[in-house]
Amino acid sequence: MTFSLAGRCARTGMLGAVVTTSSIAVGSRCPFAAAGIGAALTQNMTDPRLGPLALDLLKRGFSAPNVIEALKAATPRSDWRQLAMIDREGRTASFTGASCKPEIGDAHGRDCVAIGNIVRSAEVAAAMVRAFEADPKAHLAARLVAALKAGDEAGGEFKPLVSTALIVAYREAFPYVDLRVDSDPYPISTLARLWLEYEPVAEMYLARAVDPDSLISSAQSAA
Repeated sequence: MTFSLAGRCARTGMLGAVVTTSSIAVGSRCPFAAAGIGAALTQNMTDPRLGPLALDLLKRGFSAPNVIEALKAATPRSDWRQLAMIDREGRTASFTGASCKPEIGDAHGRDCVAIGNIVRSAEVAAAMVRAFEADPKAHLAARLVAALKAGDEAGGEFKPLVSTALIVAYREAFPYVDLRVDSDPYPISTLARLWLEYEPVAEMYLARAVDPDSLISSAQSAA
């Protein structure tokens, strides 16, 4: 009862993931991303430990397909897990355990991978990939949100959605974007609105952390 996509912007090197489900606080459990490393998704009978583990293996030099195989081999009850990831080179991998309930699906595209479980149609994942690929010049966050909308329009899941999450990693150890929606009757629409509000200030918040003097200089120049 979750659908999601992990993606990469080949132009900027940004990496990120987006996810939605009918249970609360999906952002605390499922999407993970690290700048210059990759992005990972873990869902179904979710084990949040697998996200950081996947990123650590990517950091050590494993490719996304290598990491998936390692997680399958080393994780107890991997039959309950649904996983997907993309590495910094754009290589993708996914896994759906035998105990995951249908409809289930995965789809791989250029710089992206989508997965879904207990959704209305296996087409959900494919629709997300098509939407993500449609405008490669757009901001990665916008492409991720567009993918989530497309998955919902392709059937989504059976229960009403209540939570969404969007994470983008870029240049620094902290997220460039980390937006979450919980207990909302229209979480995808709300996430889209939050991104439009956040986009104009994203670079400012990055600058506040790494180069606050640049903001003061810019303000003085404007004055």
